Amino acid sequence: MAYNVLVLAAGKGQRMGKEKNKVLLEIKQTPVVIHTCQVFENDEACKGIYLVANKREIDEIQDLLTEFHITKVKQVVEGGRERQESVFFGLQAMKEESNHDPLVLIHDGARPFIKQKEITKVALSAEKMGAAILAVKVKDTIKKVSHHQVQETIDRSSLWAVQTPQAFRLSTIYNAHVEGEKRGFVVTDDASLLEQLGKPVAVVEGDYQNIKLTTPEDLILAEHYFELNHGGNRDADWTRI
Repeated sequence: MAYNVLVLAAGKGQRMGKEKNKVLLEIKQTPVVIHTCQVFENDEACKGIYLVANKREIDEIQDLLTEFHITKVKQVVEGGRERQESVFFGLQAMKEESNHDPLVLIHDGARPFIKQKEITKVALSAEKMGAAILAVKVKDTIKKVSHHQVQETIDRSSLWAVQTPQAFRLSTIYNAHVEGEKRGFVVTDDASLLEQLGKPVAVVEGDYQNIKLTTPEDLILAEHYFELNHGGNRDADWTRI
């Protein structure tokens, strides 16, 4: 079950309220994007990492990859104006270097707590079904609101909060992006392109720890998750040159 992974690190992270990209912020003296890449670096099934970054941050990220011994990155690709465009640029780079149709995982660089078992599950599901996503069941009551007034309460029994990685055959997701561009589809995740084209997408149950770091409060939670998962021993997992 070999795969390549596309790690998205080109976001601005405006809701974080920091001056720098959120993937460059540190958890226990290590940048978020390095925590994320290390998970795939340690996975034998991962044959290559393609990392999409802001043009102005490419040199800094390449230096970090060297500093923290991340060796599987095949290319750091310049990102686009929006997530959808950044993914397509990354897929183009991957397609140019592939002589077959590999399994591709697309993952947010700001989700550093993805676990090996979830990666394996979603990859195996995509191998079988053609496309698969991680998601967790919604726990809160969800209400539709307009102008600060409740319009309706939505039945949460069929609602899932979508995570990454999402997994596809390279040809499947690349062609979906091409067709989506032709039809003017604007989406916030890659599986939505397949949905709009009437293609099936399998759902694999994820882990509630697999959060996307978005707000300052998430950084506090991230410190807790790191301590929970690593017992506070940073040096067991991260080594600077």
